[in-house]
Amino acid sequence: MEIKTSPKDFFLHLLAIVTLYISAVSFGALIFQFINKFFPDPLVDFYGASFAGPIRWAIASLVIVFPAYVWISWFLAKDTELHPEKRELKIRKWLFYFTLFAAAIVIIGDLVALIYNFLGGDLSVRFVLKILTILFIAASVFGYYLWNLRVEQMASRAPRMKWFVFGVIAAVSVATIYGFFVVGSPFAERLHRFDERRVQDLQNIQWQVVNYWQRKERLPENLDNLRDEISGYAVPRDPESGSAYGYRILGDLKFELCAAFKTKREETLSGAPVPAFPEGRALSENWRHGVGRACFERSIDPELYPPFDNKKVKASPEMGIPRGEMPAKPPQ
Repeated sequence: MEIKTSPKDFFLHLLAIVTLYISAVSFGALIFQFINKFFPDPLVDFYGASFAGPIRWAIASLVIVFPAYVWISWFLAKDTELHPEKRELKIRKWLFYFTLFAAAIVIIGDLVALIYNFLGGDLSVRFVLKILTILFIAASVFGYYLWNLRVEQMASRAPRMKWFVFGVIAAVSVATIYGFFVVGSPFAERLHRFDERRVQDLQNIQWQVVNYWQRKERLPENLDNLRDEISGYAVPRDPESGSAYGYRILGDLKFELCAAFKTKREETLSGAPVPAFPEGRALSENWRHGVGRACFERSIDPELYPPFDNKKVKASPEMGIPRGEMPAKPPQ
């Protein structure tokens, strides 16, 4: 007699598989970020990389989704033990076999990637650890669901499978807890975001000063000189205290920008380098700072940032009038 699938069974089994996939991907992403952090690759992370964002996403997913998967799986296993006929539900078999298929494809692709990169000379510790991570996740999923299809018993009642399940739960829990230590507390992260904003403000002011010098061939006496009512530019202030950033002229082509920081910053703020100013160093070297007040000296190289030729006539596309010239007075 064919067993009919109720809406409850359908959606519970579907939810279990969906939460499994999300948990597996999130756990893999979390381990990948740990590997990236402790085994940096100079060919990939040339400009540095930020690990906090991906780690936070992985932790957020695991904290919510993985416990949901564990509870739903336990509930379905207990329900199946009470009603053995539900082992023959089509939705259960289809999802289980599809999961085995997906895990097998991942394992095969993982091994192919390993051989391919080995032949290409890329067999770094970082790469091998990532391959082993994928292999561990896929093999764990494959083994668990293959066991469920063959054995009519809850995993918690089988001694070997019980320890396997507890081991997987422990591994995910330890990785999640360690992720909290890597990214820091939410309060520390907020201070870090304030410091990122300060660096962005200083970078903005820096290029406004350079633009001012290119147009007038002199440095502004103070930051208020950068205010432009026509363009609407206003000099940013400290996002937390509201105080003005420090600015001081050190020479005809040299100036200094200062701000008070709450955290230490040694790595880059993003993967992209800042334009050369003037040595061509990356963002991490240009804006590296410690806790407290930090100042950044900047020297303008006239060859890299030549003054604008104010005498050169440029056509205005809006008015059709040469820029810098007044239209002739019409005859009376």
